[in-house]
Amino acid sequence: MRSRIPMGRLGTTEDLVGPAIYLASAASDYMTGQTVFVDGGFKAG
Repeated sequence: MRSRIPMGRLGTTEDLVGPAIYLASAASDYMTGQTVFVDGGFKAG
């Protein structure tokens, strides 16, 4: 599985902190109907 992830490693709970803070902040107020993938590029690769 790890070899199929472009980042070369499995995700950790710490990898979710940045996106969670962004989505909880005013910076994402104008964002609608999006899917945010926090998967190390797995979906794109």
